[in-house]
Parts: sequence; structure tokens; C-alpha cells
Amino acid sequence: MAVVLRALGHPARLEIIRALASRGRCFCGEIVEMLPLVQSTVSQHLKVLKDAGLVVGTVDGPRSCYCLNIQKLERASSLIAGLTTSRAPAAPPDDNKEHTKGLSHQEN
Repeated sequence: MAVVLRALGHPARLEIIRALASRGRCFCGEIVEMLPLVQSTVSQHLKVLKDAGLVVGTVDGPRSCYCLNIQKLERASSLIAGLTTSRAPAAPPDDNKEHTKGLSHQEN
């Protein structure tokens, strides 16, 4: 789970996931054209996504074609949803403010 969340924790990798979700599959060069990144950087992001099992790739001659591993994404989605369904009741709003005091400047 941590590997999957780490892989999804970068904006460029999220854009790659969105592109693959909308197109079904893409060659690496097509992904490079969609992002303001050089090919080597896109390849590194694809490697992280592949290592996490979120993306699968096939080689077609000199080109690599990528698509989503839907089963892995669905499993990750279920695990994330499970985090909120198994939680303890939230503290009353006044108590919650005390616990989060000073965090807003750290999140930005």
C-alpha cells in the first residue's frame, strides 16, 4: 500500500494515470507530448508506476506502450476507502481545532 501511495504522490505520475485512464493506452512518446517534461523524466515516472504495479508496459519495436493495471488501481481504491470506514469517531469540532493548530502553514 505504501509503495502505491508513494507512486501516486507525485503530480506528474497522477497526470500519467489520468492520461492512460482517458486513452486506454499510450506510447511513451505520446505521454511525453502531454506533459511539460523531457522523455527521460517521463520514463522515470513510468518506472515508478510500473514498479508499484499500477502500469504495465509492452515493447513494440523501439516504442514502449503503457496501460493501467485496473485491478491494482481498484485494489488501492478499496484499501484507501477502508481507511475511512474503519476509523474511530471523530473528535468534536472544538477539540479537533486544538489538535490541528499550526498545521495549516505546514500543508502549503
